Amino acid sequence: MTYRISGLPPGHFQHLLSLSDAALAEHGACRVVADSHPGFPDRVTLCDAAIGERLLLLNYTHQPAANPYRASHAIFVLEDAREAYDRVGEIPQVMRSRPMSLRAFDAQDLMVDAELAQGAELEGVIERLLGDPRVSYLQAHYARRGCYAARIERAQP
Repeated sequence: MTYRISGLPPGHFQHLLSLSDAALAEHGACRVVADSHPGFPDRVTLCDAAIGERLLLLNYTHQPAANPYRASHAIFVLEDAREAYDRVGEIPQVMRSRPMSLRAFDAQDLMVDAELAQGAELEGVIERLLGDPRVSYLQAHYARRGCYAARIERAQP
């Protein structure tokens, strides 16, 4: 089964980029500078920020459904991210290098399965979860801190 992994659209965050630190704080966000690599995974490009790159740290509602699985968490967004990661059958290094929690949701945005995986295991777990006819999409989360990483769907032929 072929799958597509997508980062977040950079346009979601454009309105924050020109804000002062005080105005960002009013939005519950702040600027940070990457001081380690890896360590600051961008949710748009799905890559780790290089040391010295500036990012926004903000709360993002990754599961907006009006049900018990509605959820948000902190994410990093590179200030200069211009194009969202969108690849078929390719897992970005930022996900391969960390333990991942893959959460499977149905068409009503209810979780029907979940599994932990790392590195070379990811493809098999993605294919198994998407092979379940109940599953509409997956959400990938960085397992250690629980942060949303990316959306995974069946690729259209």
